[in-house]
Amino acid sequence: MQTLYSIQYLRAFAALAVVVFHAGERAGLPFTIGAAGVDVFFMVSGFIMMAISDSRPVRPGDFLRNRLLRIAPAYWAATLVMVIGAVAGVFPNLQLDLAHTLGSFFFIPVASPSSGSLWPVLVQGWTLNYEIFFYALFALILFLRPASRLLALALIFGVFVIVGALLQPKNPILAFYTAPLILEFVAGAALAKLWAARLLPSPMVGLALVAASIAGFATIHLLKLEFDALTCGPLAVLLVLGALAVEANAHLRKLPFLAYLGDSSYSIYLWHTFTISVVVKIGFMLALPAAAILLVAVVLGTASGIAAYECLEKPIQSLLKGKRPSLRRLPIRGPAQ
Repeated sequence: MQTLYSIQYLRAFAALAVVVFHAGERAGLPFTIGAAGVDVFFMVSGFIMMAISDSRPVRPGDFLRNRLLRIAPAYWAATLVMVIGAVAGVFPNLQLDLAHTLGSFFFIPVASPSSGSLWPVLVQGWTLNYEIFFYALFALILFLRPASRLLALALIFGVFVIVGALLQPKNPILAFYTAPLILEFVAGAALAKLWAARLLPSPMVGLALVAASIAGFATIHLLKLEFDALTCGPLAVLLVLGALAVEANAHLRKLPFLAYLGDSSYSIYLWHTFTISVVVKIGFMLALPAAAILLVAVVLGTASGIAAYECLEKPIQSLLKGKRPSLRRLPIRGPAQ
C-alpha cells in the first residue's frame, strides 16, 4: 500500500491533540477537545485495515497475529512501567489488583480498583481495548470477499450499537462494547472503499471539508460544549475525507517531520503522560505560569514519545520482523514507513 501522507499527518495531529489534552488537564488549562484525537485515530485505524486487506490477500489468523505483534509489545512495556511504579510507590494513587492488572495486559476492560472506571493500568490503553475488539471482528469478515466486507462490518457493529441503544445496559462491559464510538471504525473503513474506488471529492471540496471539521472542533472548544462520538465522529469523518481528497489529486506537500510524527504517533500516545506528570509536578513546585508548564509538558511529552519510538518500538518491531535493530537519527529527507 502506498504511503498516504494525509493519513500520516492526521495521525500526527491526533497524537498531538491528545498530548495537549492531557497536559492542559494537569496544568490547569483545559483543552478538552483534544480528546477528540481518539476519534481521528479510530477513523484512521478503520481506513488502514480496510485499505490494506483489500490491497493484498490476508488470512484472519495472520491478520490478528500481525496486529498483536504491532501494538502489544510497546503497550505491555508501558503498562509494566506503571505496575513497577505502583509497587515502588512512585504512583501513590494507582491501586493494583490481579484481575485489573491481567485485564490491562490482555486488553480486557476490568474496573479499576483506583477509580471504579474501566481504565486499564495505563489509562490511555482503554482505546486499545476497542482496537483489539475491532481487530477481532475485522478478522471475521476477512473470510468474505472484499466486496462484501464493508457491509458485513457495518451490520455487525450496527447490531452492537442498536442493542446498546435499546437495552441501555447497566453492565459496564456491555455498555463499553455497544457504545456508538465503535462506528468510527466502520466510517474509516467506508472511506477506504471510497478512496480505492476514486470516488473522493475535488481538492477544493476537500479543503472545505477540512475547514468545516476544524471549525466544528473549535466551536466545541470555544463554547465549552459537551461532546461525544455522535458529535465528534462526523467531524472526524469530514477531516479524514477532506484530507484524502486533497492528497488524491496531488495537492498535498510532503512534510517529512510531520510524517515522522505520524510514524511515532503510537509511542507518543503511549508514553507522553509519564513525562507530563513529571513536568507538571516540577512546574508547580517552581510556581511557573500554567501556560509555560503546558508548553514544556507538550514539547517534552512529545519528545519522550519520539525517544520511545526510536529506542523501543522500532528495535522491537525490527526484531519481530527478523531484522537487525538499529537506532537511526530523525530522517530529514523523508518519513520512515
